[in-house]
Amino acid sequence: MLAYSTEVIIIGGGATGVGILRDLSMRGISAILFEQGDLAHGTSSRFHGLLHSGARYVVKDPISAAECIQENRIVKKIAANCVDNTGGWFIQTKDDDPEFVQKWLTGCQASGIPVREIAVQEACSEEPLLNRETVRVFEVPDAAVDGFKLVWANAHSAQHYGGQYKTYHQVTQILRAEERITGIRGINALTGEKFTAKAQVVVNAAGAWASQIAESAGISLEVIGDKGTLLAFNHRLFKRVINRLRIPGDADIFVPHETITILGTTSEIVDSPLKNQPSKEEVERLMKLGAQLLPAINQQRVIRAFSGVRPLHREDSDVPGSEEAGREVSRTFALIDHEEQDGIQGFVSIVGGKFTTYRLMAEKVSDWVAEKLGNSVPCRTDQESIVPKTTEALRDRAYRLLPLGAADKMVERLGEQAEQVLDQIECDPKKGQMLCECEMVSAAEIENAVKDSDDYNLSDIRRKTRLGMGTCQGAFCTYRALPYLGLEKRYGALNRQLILFLDQRWKGIRPILWGQQLREAELARAIYSGVLGLNREKKEERQQE
Repeated sequence: MLAYSTEVIIIGGGATGVGILRDLSMRGISAILFEQGDLAHGTSSRFHGLLHSGARYVVKDPISAAECIQENRIVKKIAANCVDNTGGWFIQTKDDDPEFVQKWLTGCQASGIPVREIAVQEACSEEPLLNRETVRVFEVPDAAVDGFKLVWANAHSAQHYGGQYKTYHQVTQILRAEERITGIRGINALTGEKFTAKAQVVVNAAGAWASQIAESAGISLEVIGDKGTLLAFNHRLFKRVINRLRIPGDADIFVPHETITILGTTSEIVDSPLKNQPSKEEVERLMKLGAQLLPAINQQRVIRAFSGVRPLHREDSDVPGSEEAGREVSRTFALIDHEEQDGIQGFVSIVGGKFTTYRLMAEKVSDWVAEKLGNSVPCRTDQESIVPKTTEALRDRAYRLLPLGAADKMVERLGEQAEQVLDQIECDPKKGQMLCECEMVSAAEIENAVKDSDDYNLSDIRRKTRLGMGTCQGAFCTYRALPYLGLEKRYGALNRQLILFLDQRWKGIRPILWGQQLREAELARAIYSGVLGLNREKKEERQQE
C-alpha cells in the first residue's frame, strides 16, 4: 500500500482545489491534492464558461456580486491566456419588468460594477441575431473563461512551487484519531491499488461530493446539488456575452467560446452529483426560453447538451425542492472550520461559490491553513501571473509552421509548452496536420498530450486540447487520434478507449437529435459501426464482461 506524508491534503481537483494547491505551494506549505478523476472533469468544466462581472447578482445576492467583480478583474490580469475578454450585454426585452431594471442599475452602482447603456439600434447592428424587440441594452465587463485551461494552468503553477496532485485517486475515508483528523485512505481508480496519506490539515474542496467526504469523517455537511443543463451551438452566434435583464432564471445567458456558443442554464435539485444527464425536456425548455433573446434559435444547430451539478450551501437544513428554491440559495461561498462547528481539529470544508471566485475561495482557505500551521507568508495569487506570457518569437515561429488560426489557438492553449510541439513539427512537417479540424488541433499537439503522464484516456486528452469539442463532436478526429495512444502502453486496449470516448460524446448528443445534428450522428454511426466495426467490438466486450 502506498503511503504519502505532507502538511496539507486537498480533496478535489476542480478550480477551487487547484487554486488552494497553488496558493499553499507559493507560501512554502507542502500539499498534495487528490482527485477521483481527471482535473476539471466535474463542475469546473460543466458550466457556461462565464467570467461573471457580478451584474447578474446585484439585486438578490449583492455579496456574490461584489466578490465577482473583484475576482473578474484579478483573473483577467493573472490568467489573460485563459480569458476571452468579450464584454457582456444585459438585454431588457419587452416582457421584462422595467422596475427591475432600475433596481439592477442601482445594484450595479452599489457593487462597483461599471455599466454603459448602448443604443438599441447600435446593438442590433453589432449583434444581428439579437431580438429586434429589445427595449434597452447595457454593457458590463463580463468575459468568457476556459475552465479546462485555467484549472490546468493553476495545477502546473502549483507544481512549479512544489505542490503535488494525484489524479484518479479516490478518497474513500477520512482518518480520525478521536477529535483530530490525521489523514485519508483511498484507492487508485485505474489500478485498484490502495493508498494512505497523513497530514496536519485536510481540506475538503470536493464540490458536489463535499458532503460525502465530510460524512466519511462522521460530520454532517449540508450541500445542495443544483443540476444545470446547457446547450452548445456550432457557431459563435454572438460576439459578446448576452444576458437577459431580469431576476436570474433559465436560458438567460449566451456565452461565446472559440468557435461555439453556450446557452445556459436550468436549475434542478438532485440528490447525487452523478445525476448529470441532460434530458430532452430540459433541452426543449432551453430552446423555448432562449428564443426570447435569439428569435432565430431554431435555425441554429445544437451540437451538444451537457449538465453540471453546482454545490450550493445554506446554513438551515431545509433542502429546497424546486427550481425557484434552488435559485434562492446564495452563490457566495462558506468556509467551514470543523473544529468550531463540530469539535474536530485539522479539517476544513469550502463549499458554494462560483468559478469566477475560485481564487478568492482558495485564498481564504489558505489563510486559514497558514494560520493553523504558523505560516506568515502572505497570499500572492492576486499578483503573480498563472500562465507565463508567450514571447513574440514563439508566436512568429508558430505562424511559420502552422496556419494562422491554428497557430494562435495552439499558442493560447499551451503557452510556453508550445515550444515542444513546434520542435516536433519542425522535425517532421507532417505532424503539423490538423487531426481535429474543428478546433485546429495538430497531430504534434495530440502526440505531445499522449506522452503527458497525467493523461490516461481520450477524454483526458480532450480536456487539454479540445479534441472532439467542436462541430463534429469527435466524428472525424477520434479515429485519427487513436493510433497515437498506441505509442504509450498505459492507455491499454485502443478499442476500449474508442468506445469510452464515443459513449461519453453520445451522452450529450442523444438529447438533441434533430435536423442537421441527427444527420451527422447517423454519419458518425456509419463511420464507427459500419467502417470500423464498433458494434462488433462492443458486443465482444459485453461477452467478455
